[in-house]
Amino acid sequence: MNQTNEKKPFLDKYVKGIVVLGVLAGSTSGIFGAVIEAPALAMGFWRLLIATPFFAIPVIRHQKAELLSISKKDLALTFLAGFFLFGHFFFWFNAVKITNVPSAVVLAALHPLIVLIVSIFVWHRKVTYKAIIAIVVALLGCTVIAGLDYAQLTQGAFLGDIFAFLAGGFMGIYLLIGDMARKRVSGRPYVFLVFLSCWICFIVGIILTNTPVLGYSKMDYIYLVAYAIVCQIGAHAVFNLCMGHVDALYISTWESSEAVFAIVLSVIFLNQIPTYWQIIGCLMVVGALLYYNREIAK
Repeated sequence: MNQTNEKKPFLDKYVKGIVVLGVLAGSTSGIFGAVIEAPALAMGFWRLLIATPFFAIPVIRHQKAELLSISKKDLALTFLAGFFLFGHFFFWFNAVKITNVPSAVVLAALHPLIVLIVSIFVWHRKVTYKAIIAIVVALLGCTVIAGLDYAQLTQGAFLGDIFAFLAGGFMGIYLLIGDMARKRVSGRPYVFLVFLSCWICFIVGIILTNTPVLGYSKMDYIYLVAYAIVCQIGAHAVFNLCMGHVDALYISTWESSEAVFAIVLSVIFLNQIPTYWQIIGCLMVVGALLYYNREIAK
C-alpha cells in the first residue's frame, strides 16, 4: 500500500491540503480589493495580465500540441468558464468597494449551494445527507462570523449586497464548468485558456466603458502585482489545477472557510481580536468542514 502511494503524482497525494492552501490565499482577496483604488475593470485587467504569462509561456513552449488538440466543445467550455470567472471578479471587486465585508462574505459564500444542487439534481451524483448537513452548517458558520445582528448585515449599500450575491453565483457556475472541462483538458492548458478568456472579457469591458488602465498610484500597482500572485495564481490557478483530482463541490465547500482564514489573518497582521460570535462561527465552519472531509473520504 505504501509503495503504491509513493508512486502517486504530487497532486493526487496532497490535493486536499493544496486546496486548503488555495483557500488561504483566496481569503486575502477582500483585503486587496478594498485597498486598491483602481476600478474593478482595471483591477481585473492587470490581475490577469500579470498572472496569465505564468501559464501561457510554459504551455506554448512545452504543451503546444496538446493545446491545439483540444476539441471545439472543450475549448468553448474553457472560454465559457473564463467568462463566468470574469463575472465573479467584476461583481466581487465592486462589492467589496461599496458594501461592508461581512455582508459580502456571507452572500458570496453561497456558491456551494449552487454546486450542491447541480451535483445532485443535474449530474445525479451521490452526496450523502451527512455531507449536505456539513455544508449547510459551514454556511451557517459563515453567517455567524459575519454577525447575527441584522443591522450589521444590512448596513452596506444594497447594490453592493446584490453584487456579492452575483459574485457567488458566478463562482458556482465557473467551478461547475471547470468540473466538466477538466475531465478532458489537462491542468496548465486549462488554466491558461480560462485566464486568457477572462482577460479578454476585461479588455472588452475596458474598451466599452473607456476605463483607463494607467494613471493609478504606485501603491495600486504594487498591490495589483501581489494580488495577481497571491489570489490569481495562489488561489484560482490552484483550484483549477486541483479540479482534475477533486470535484467542484469539494473546492466550493472549502471555499466557504475563507471567512475563517480572514479572521486569522486579521489577528496576525492587524491585531484584531475576534468576538465570541466570530470564534463560535469559526468553530462551526472548521468542525463542519473536517466532518465533511471525513464523510466524503469513506
